[in-house]
Amino acid sequence: MNITIRKGIKADLPQVYGLIQELAEYERAPQEVTNTLADMEADGFGEQPVFDFFVADVEGKVVGICLYYMAYSTWKGKMMFLEDLVVTEAYRRYGLGKKLFDAFARHALDLGAKRLKWQVLEWNEPAIAFYKKLNCNLDAEWINCNMSEQDITAYVASIN
Repeated sequence: MNITIRKGIKADLPQVYGLIQELAEYERAPQEVTNTLADMEADGFGEQPVFDFFVADVEGKVVGICLYYMAYSTWKGKMMFLEDLVVTEAYRRYGLGKKLFDAFARHALDLGAKRLKWQVLEWNEPAIAFYKKLNCNLDAEWINCNMSEQDITAYVASIN
């Protein structure tokens, strides 16, 4: 199998979007994907890109992604947040997830990032086992806080 790990390009986005939908199905939340391909094109390749990604390419087919963005820690400084690491089911167990993560970690080091950060669902045992092999810190101390677009709208309306 001829595997290439490379930076993603705009032409990859339809296949990337397909992997995102596959991930949403796996995580039992397909209805939660409200992002669109047009949004991803604007957000990743517009005037001020807000994310970047690596792909695992097998003979011209994108079979894995590592989508990330730069963030900032007031305590540590520059950091990178790994939003999604996905390998399509048929290509799991070939080491593609590790190859994608390795490219992400090398890139973070090249950019001077002081921290890598990501989340994993508590029931996703395969992902947890994968991250344990990387010797990362699985921190149960922090609670995730989120507001949906509707929550933001309602909140802002309440403070005006």
